[in-house]
Amino acid sequence: MDKDTEIQSEVLEELLFDPQVDAAAIGVSVNDGVVSLTGHVRSFAEKVAAEKAAQRVKGVRAIVQNVEVRLDDEDICDDQEIATRAVNVLSWSVTPPKEGVKVRVDNGWVTLHGEVKWAFQRDDAERAIRRLTGIKGVSNMIVVKNTANAHDISSNIKRAFHRNAEVDAGAINIAVDGGKVTLTGKVRAWSERMAAEQAAWATPGVSQIVDHLSIQ
Repeated sequence: MDKDTEIQSEVLEELLFDPQVDAAAIGVSVNDGVVSLTGHVRSFAEKVAAEKAAQRVKGVRAIVQNVEVRLDDEDICDDQEIATRAVNVLSWSVTPPKEGVKVRVDNGWVTLHGEVKWAFQRDDAERAIRRLTGIKGVSNMIVVKNTANAHDISSNIKRAFHRNAEVDAGAINIAVDGGKVTLTGKVRAWSERMAAEQAAWATPGVSQIVDHLSIQ
């Protein structure tokens, strides 16, 4: 069995293992470690879960997401109803600031705008919306305000990498331009790449991450 066939088999197995995903409706192909997902799911939350399942498999270098969201008839909502639910769920959430995030809905696709102080607030706002019934996708356009200088950002990210057991800090280079952080170098697995991104996002002042890390 060649490497791509092995990865394909393990991705399919991981999809079957995940109770959030109907693996029977999802196709998987692999070319040089790049996984393409096709087919259809019943919700955007299931689409996200399928992508995360593929990310967990060792050897996956990148993912091409071509899964379509096909809502059941009882789950179809008009844009006004989705917008109302989105505003409510954000107002009930602890982390996104009540006045910092604005919602726009177009044919079931939710776009988030606004400014927040921390990257985790930006991410939590998107996570809160993902599980709403009737949505077909989410675009997160929320901006993280830059409140730290480049030297402090770089130093804090380096320390975060050294503290993280999943990250080989010596193999990752960090470049900071304002609040934009570019990561280059090599990591051992997708999980390490995600851990590096998450550590960088948790640093005050980071407003954008450009991930050029390659998986060995």
